[in-house]
Amino acid sequence: MALASVSMRENHVNVCVCTYKRPQLLRRALEGILCQQVSGEFTFSVIVSDNDLAMSAKPTVAELSADSAIEIQYCCEPEKNIALARNRAVLQADGEYVAFIDDDEFPAADWLQHSYRSIRKYKASGVLGPVRPHFDEPPPSWILDGGFCERPEHPTGRVMPWSESRSGNLLFRRSILEGEARPFDPQFGTGGEDMDFFRRMTEQGCVFVWCNEAVAYEVVPPSRWSNTYLLKRAMLRGKNILKHPAGYRPFIGTSLAAVPIYLLLLPLTAIGGRQYFMKYCIKLCDHAGRLLGLIGMNPVHSRDT
Repeated sequence: MALASVSMRENHVNVCVCTYKRPQLLRRALEGILCQQVSGEFTFSVIVSDNDLAMSAKPTVAELSADSAIEIQYCCEPEKNIALARNRAVLQADGEYVAFIDDDEFPAADWLQHSYRSIRKYKASGVLGPVRPHFDEPPPSWILDGGFCERPEHPTGRVMPWSESRSGNLLFRRSILEGEARPFDPQFGTGGEDMDFFRRMTEQGCVFVWCNEAVAYEVVPPSRWSNTYLLKRAMLRGKNILKHPAGYRPFIGTSLAAVPIYLLLLPLTAIGGRQYFMKYCIKLCDHAGRLLGLIGMNPVHSRDT
């Protein structure tokens, strides 16, 4: 069945949250979603796609559903694969619009309202917004000084290239999925499925814009302050770029040149402090992940968050 061929609720947003064994984070995300301000401009409901065969998210969804006037649907994608979990969520959607927010994020109270107003104002296919870090306890100074948890932000209305687009804070028209059996490609099961989605949608003529007022916050626990997490994430990111059809050839020459240069620079960067040393280690792992993936080596299967 084509995903957009079912009946559609006008001016309705399905907010989709894909989750895997993180009930406490999911609870915070859902509580933030359920408190969204709409000012009578639109309606919304929530879809939780549980990417865990054991259905670990189901009790949290059931508890919050019982106390909320907002509809919360639950579905389970038993195969651990983020692309399949996203597809499962979209398959449940029946609204004119679909939003995605990650389970380790929570939105500002006016997040959805700003996204909705922007998609209509700019007549865009979709809207992306900033994801800012949130720390429940103060992180080490080198994490803040190095900006390792910061993401780029842009002026509202900026047209976003696919290479800079992510699904952690996204609203789009469900009509752009017309004829798409699987909007998110399952080969990107460990990440990169959103960049691939934006690449294909952009090539079909879709336009995605930025709304800097539509803010979501990412919970950054101490486990993400470690060298291991940051380096594994970079290796995985580098490896996943090889899956883009058009894509990896321009990067290979750059990576071949970059790896020896960064290896030579690393001892010098240590003089400037841990944040500089780690910044270049991350760059090195990005390039090394591409080259190792190219020759069939797969040292990192997940970033274990």
